[in-house]
Amino acid sequence: MKKRNAPRREFLKKGTHVCAAAVAGATGMYDLAAPERQKFLLIGLAGSENPTRANFPFVWAAALHEAGNEVRIELAGDATVLMRSAVSNSVTPVGWPPFKEALAKAIGLKIPIHV
Repeated sequence: MKKRNAPRREFLKKGTHVCAAAVAGATGMYDLAAPERQKFLLIGLAGSENPTRANFPFVWAAALHEAGNEVRIELAGDATVLMRSAVSNSVTPVGWPPFKEALAKAIGLKIPIHV
């Protein structure tokens, strides 16, 4: 019979190895200056009814791409209407520049946008 806490113990054992790797990196055993390029998939579900949330995938995608990562945006549900010019030109998030600027930047960076 397996003990109930076995999965937690396995996780803690793996966590110890992660901490050891971090210490090794901090002591110079590994080169942390050149991190691997990561892949990100950002999913947008909010549309013009919530302009601030609709803006986030595009702003984050641009920031992640400029940091050297591979990024892709997928839109579903209400977010699909953001690809219409009439909608994208009229959406203004709270505390952010107009949505059309974030969209233009993502397109300018050639970030794939799937609808």
